[in-house]
Amino acid sequence: MTFADPSQVAAPAAAPKAAAPANVRDLRLDFFRGIAMFIILIAHTPGNFLTSWIPARWGFSDATEIFVFCSGMASAIAFGRGFDRVGWMLGTARVAFRVWQVYWAHVGLFFATLALTVALTDSGIGTRNYWGQLNLWMIFVESDKWANPDILLNFMTLRWVPNYFDILPMYMVVLALMPIVMALSRISIAATGAFVVFVWIMGQTAFLQAFGLGAWHFEFPAEPWSDRTWFFNPFGWQLIFFTGFALMRGWLPKPPVNTTLIVIAAVIVIANVPLSNIGVREFGFEWARDWRVAYRPLIDKSDFGVLRFVQFLALAYLAWVAAGDKGGRLLATGSGLVARIWQRILAIILKVGQQSLAVFVTSMFTARLMGFAMDVMGRDTATVLLVNLVGACVLIAVAYGAGWFKSQPWRVK
Repeated sequence: MTFADPSQVAAPAAAPKAAAPANVRDLRLDFFRGIAMFIILIAHTPGNFLTSWIPARWGFSDATEIFVFCSGMASAIAFGRGFDRVGWMLGTARVAFRVWQVYWAHVGLFFATLALTVALTDSGIGTRNYWGQLNLWMIFVESDKWANPDILLNFMTLRWVPNYFDILPMYMVVLALMPIVMALSRISIAATGAFVVFVWIMGQTAFLQAFGLGAWHFEFPAEPWSDRTWFFNPFGWQLIFFTGFALMRGWLPKPPVNTTLIVIAAVIVIANVPLSNIGVREFGFEWARDWRVAYRPLIDKSDFGVLRFVQFLALAYLAWVAAGDKGGRLLATGSGLVARIWQRILAIILKVGQQSLAVFVTSMFTARLMGFAMDVMGRDTATVLLVNLVGACVLIAVAYGAGWFKSQPWRVK
């Protein structure tokens, strides 16, 4: 396997003067999205002690924010240019095609994971019911709450969205909002921002209930037989998606790099630590438990509470500054051994970030297999690290494989 020079991967082609800002790809986009893919793999592996130390344990936001924010930025590049060049109708058609692709990725992930968990449960090797671990009882057990013949129809129409399989449906709905956002942007950027903020407000359960407007809450039911809703409410999460989208489109100005903003962002990030999982678990800030319960709507993950947004923006700003303009500080300098090693590592991370959909789907499947491997092999430190390393290698192989297929090497040049 050969590794591309990161500088070659990152450098955009010379853009025409009339090109929109979204045409310029920033090295930081693929880098941080690639990092998020590895974190998501760790976070979804059952019984993985590394999960206790991922960034989500140090603050309100987690890898999901990175994934959705960077997806918004990537969508500005991938789809924003289409709206600019071929108009709203064809731009919308391209978005619809992407939604179609994500839908079948969602379906394929579900049935592949279902087949895997059934095979692992029936193998007699493991010690668990692995499809039961994902709360998929309704597929196998009759109940007065659901009928087996209808369960797959409910799944295919997104009326049943199991918790483990809920991020891609959220992503589909957010993508479907893009044509509305692009249409409003032709009226004014202010109208676009007002729409995004309004939709986010209408997705906040506690806020609407406080004003007696709970019945107007924007959400999707997750199953016909209960009141459970989608864990990732797309009407809340679209705020972080379109923030990244607006920054890459140039609708929002790039924040200046100055000492004042760096200090403010650092204070916000550090102030989150006492209120975080690490703060309670490792530093003994027991009062933080009561605070998190009292102010849960502000940090709610399902509706995307406002403090998650603030903490993520502060963290993203620090990462943005640290990486340098266009990610220049990420590139290795010099020709020494350390520089060459980092250059190869960076190329791998960029490739994983570039193929995020294929990698994400693979990671959700691989995480279940990794949990099974730990059940069988044990969870001592060496075993857990080895299983995580193998899982990371699987994601890397998929990223390079997906990139190879997308390059269509069989085409005659």
